[in-house]
Amino acid sequence: MTTSAVEGLRALAREHVAVAAFTIPRLLRHRVWRDADPMEGAGLGVVLVPGFGAGDFSLTFATTWLRDRGYVPAGAGVGFTVGCTTELVDRIERRVEEHAEATGGPVVLLGQSRGGGLARLAAARRPDLVSGVVMLGSPVLDPAGAHPHVMLAAKALARLSSIGFPGLMDPDCLDGTCYEDNIRSITAPLPDGVEALSVYSKSDGIVPWELCLDPSAECVEVHSTHTGMGLDPDVFLAMRPRLADWAARRYDLRRTG
Repeated sequence: MTTSAVEGLRALAREHVAVAAFTIPRLLRHRVWRDADPMEGAGLGVVLVPGFGAGDFSLTFATTWLRDRGYVPAGAGVGFTVGCTTELVDRIERRVEEHAEATGGPVVLLGQSRGGGLARLAAARRPDLVSGVVMLGSPVLDPAGAHPHVMLAAKALARLSSIGFPGLMDPDCLDGTCYEDNIRSITAPLPDGVEALSVYSKSDGIVPWELCLDPSAECVEVHSTHTGMGLDPDVFLAMRPRLADWAARRYDLRRTG
């Protein structure tokens, strides 16, 4: 076995959910978790989009952290994010419309991995309803550039879809018209007024960090695994000032302090 193959297997081993779970005690002890100002979010809505093969549960800690700081978090309603890209973005767009109406204004989209790319696509469609986008380990420069094992899983889902299994990624999402349309949209500059934060890690064993360097976003490096980004205190430290600024600007609180 070559050195690169061994390194690849080690990187995958670090991405196991059980390994990510070891980050939880560090997060719960950290000041970014313990210092909660319930006025910070000012009721700003946040729609959370999980990564490929993950559900809303994967962002439970982010949901709790946001709620404790006065934000109004809501799941995107996309299940395990394994369906057709265009159909998933359609569902996120509807959820954004509903949550913007419920919270009285534009919302933030927060997505991990594939969820971040889907969030960016939804923001490009409806910039009038989105004040900001947060992407955690999202390969927006090449959504098909994830680890080969991940792409094998995606291709397997596409094959199942082609023989009649509903709700899975369509082959067209990987190399057809659907893919081409969405890759043009996801790599285009974000509309004026939509700010973005892209968090990446050079320790990411799933997504090459270079694919997260969205030229339309503020790119911030953390030291985290891919799977553990939703649990790493450094990620919350990176998100906190950007989210607070979007909340303050939405409600014009900066002049009054």
